[in-house]
Amino acid sequence: MISSTPLLFGTAAFFITLVMTPLIRLLAINKAGSPGQGKIAGIKKTTALMGGIAIFLGIGLSTFWVGDSGSVWRYLLSPGAKYPAPSIAMVIFGGSTVLFLLGLVDDFTNLKPQSKLIGQIIVASAVIFLGFRLNWFVSLTLDTMVSLVWVVGITNAFNLLDNMDGLCAGVAGVAALSMAALYSHIDTEACAVALIIAGACAAFLVYNFNPASIFMGDCGSLVIGFSIAVLSMHHGGFSLDNRLSAFAVPLLLLLVPLLDTTLVTTVRLLSGRKASTGGRDHTSHRLVLMGLSEKHAVLFLYGIGAVSGFSAVFVNRSDSFTSPVVIVPLVLAIVLMMIYLSQLKVYPEEAFSALRGKKFTPVLIELTYKRQMAMVILDLGLVAFSYYLSYRIRFNGPEFGHYFKVFLKSLPVIIPIKLLVFYYSGIYKGFWQYISTRDVFLYIRSSTVATLFAITAITILYRFQSFSKGVFIIDWLLTTVFFLGTRGSFRYFKETIKRKTVAGDPVLIYGAGQGGELLLREILNNKSLNINPIGFLDDDPLKAEKRIQGYPIFGNFDKLDELEKKHAIKGILLSFNGNGNQDAYRQAIRRCHDKGMFLKFFSIVLTDIDLECSEIPTMPTKTGTGRAMRR
Repeated sequence: MISSTPLLFGTAAFFITLVMTPLIRLLAINKAGSPGQGKIAGIKKTTALMGGIAIFLGIGLSTFWVGDSGSVWRYLLSPGAKYPAPSIAMVIFGGSTVLFLLGLVDDFTNLKPQSKLIGQIIVASAVIFLGFRLNWFVSLTLDTMVSLVWVVGITNAFNLLDNMDGLCAGVAGVAALSMAALYSHIDTEACAVALIIAGACAAFLVYNFNPASIFMGDCGSLVIGFSIAVLSMHHGGFSLDNRLSAFAVPLLLLLVPLLDTTLVTTVRLLSGRKASTGGRDHTSHRLVLMGLSEKHAVLFLYGIGAVSGFSAVFVNRSDSFTSPVVIVPLVLAIVLMMIYLSQLKVYPEEAFSALRGKKFTPVLIELTYKRQMAMVILDLGLVAFSYYLSYRIRFNGPEFGHYFKVFLKSLPVIIPIKLLVFYYSGIYKGFWQYISTRDVFLYIRSSTVATLFAITAITILYRFQSFSKGVFIIDWLLTTVFFLGTRGSFRYFKETIKRKTVAGDPVLIYGAGQGGELLLREILNNKSLNINPIGFLDDDPLKAEKRIQGYPIFGNFDKLDELEKKHAIKGILLSFNGNGNQDAYRQAIRRCHDKGMFLKFFSIVLTDIDLECSEIPTMPTKTGTGRAMRR
């Protein structure tokens, strides 16, 4: 039975896995040579695949030690005796044992997907038969089916998440630690099981974090996914009095695997690919495509898991009035992140399905940038949440209960008025990725006018009785911030991708003025130039050590020797045509000649077109037009 120190069991799982993993690695490499190279893309060296054996031993032995081994048999053999539900530790031990064997067979023989799915459904059905379910719905039939899908879905979600060194084990470990904090004051045994999973995952990460020397394989990912799924579902039995917590906590605990599976499945289906088809289009791969290293991509997802796990614990310990303050911003951030990542072109253009009879931009991009309906739906949520949060900030405790009725009464008035003002002010006509200073003032003006119209309507309808002026001031501030944040995040994301993915010859831009800033934009927007700007040179001492769009201004040509050694500079780009500054022009030519660097001009040329000529004239290039030279 469980002792008073769950940490003891987590420590035991850690050391069992820590000792067994190198032994399994040595055995797997000696026996199998280079197992798994056909299953995991991007493997460039001999790497063992049977790490799941060590994970199972760590989790299995420890949960068997924690649990009451007789509880399952008493429940099965004497269902009429009304014994309590079996120990969660023993349920996880039994189910993970079956799935471990199933995964082990798959690692050696490559089972068909339908065979693995049937095995998972059988195990999930047994768990539900033993009395474990989500408790989301009053209808037992509906709750049973959803619980079955939950166990199978989460199990496979972690299996899909095993696509990068340290990702599956790390995300599972973070989720398990969050569950340990969640169950610490609810169920000691469940807390011990959570620490067992976290301990086993942490020990495996010693060998699996980038660069990995061993992979877990299906025999490990299925065990971890199943254990986490059942443990998260166990929360439903303790939150029957808080329906919001019952729904939100399991989703928040497993936000990362749910995010990855949803993103991959949705984008694959929208792009005409089978959802079951493998590929390097997971969340982690898209983060790497943005410019992050594999380590940083994995750590970024760890961070999301930690934030969502902390949010789950907060929601579980808060009332249903306070929980939305955490849930809504987190969900909004995740939705925006999914939109960002879905825009990245993972597949070649020819791979997209011709939903309209021709090549097309991914549907998610169209929903975000071309279809105003998506903007309206997003703003509807922002308006409602801002108004709710205003009341939550202004009133606390029992006082909020009274004003919550005022909030509900006035919300149907606030929403349509604000959306109409936003529509007629023209904020839905712009492109978020190109947001400018004029757009910022437009959003501020629209939010201000919308608030004034809302106050006027409330005054006419309710004579402003029981309403607070402070609420509307807070609401105006929150609405404006959320508007600017959501719109501006698209611009920030676009600029971040450009900077992270820029590649080519390291160059310096000579001239830190308007021409230099324009040249920098062209380089970031035109990847075909194959140029990587390091920073600026400029003769004006007042500009030294300043920045333009985040790129440093190093100083004049006296810095060239130092910069060449440090950044391996290949050339210099002039952001002026040389006519206005002949001395600087001659100095640039002399320095590039002495250093063996290339020198190029940047200019934009407007060319007259003969309107009577039917032929299309040859258009000059944007960069290097006119005088372009190498020295």
